[in-house]
Amino acid sequence: MTRFIAPEATRSRLRYVLPLLLLGTLPLLQGCVGIAVGAGAAAGVAAAEERGAKNAANDKGIQLAINERLFQKDLSLFGKVSVTVYEGRVLLTGVVQKQADRDEAERIAWEQGRAVEVINELVIAPSGNLIDSANDTWITSQLRFKLTGDSSVVDINYSIDTVNGTIYLLGLAQSEAELLRVTDHARTIQGVRRVVSHVLLKTDSRRRPV
Repeated sequence: MTRFIAPEATRSRLRYVLPLLLLGTLPLLQGCVGIAVGAGAAAGVAAAEERGAKNAANDKGIQLAINERLFQKDLSLFGKVSVTVYEGRVLLTGVVQKQADRDEAERIAWEQGRAVEVINELVIAPSGNLIDSANDTWITSQLRFKLTGDSSVVDINYSIDTVNGTIYLLGLAQSEAELLRVTDHARTIQGVRRVVSHVLLKTDSRRRPV
């Protein structure tokens, strides 16, 4: 039997569309205890993060705004670009076909007006979108599992994205030692080609929380 794996473009669209669908259905589910508990848990996690609930909400707003502009201006590009935001720092990952696409995605990221930094890690591959989605998802889940199980790491402060075996990290580290543990965990996972860290220390003067 042939096994179907959704392409990266589909997964990227789902990352954007599903949250919007959920937001649209929330008014219909206000009486549901499960939704209330889920929302409370999400708020609790955001409050526990080093960036805090206010910054987490602001970052989600920036992410949705960028995704919306990508969707409206270039549907093909929207399907290829993954957007991660932490304290206003925007990380773009994925595979595009030409330099013009890479530049356009970065321009759109700045266009929404609230980003303090745009980190463009988009890879150019003229032959098209050659992402091993299943393997990348497996790598990300393995690293998340390792971080969650490490009592010396505050795992909720790290965002993880994997593209063709390269792990991209964004977030805040409690210390250099913690960040070293995180990158060491990443390098031990089978199939990882490279680890790229854009993590700041929580004491870094470059931080611009809202």
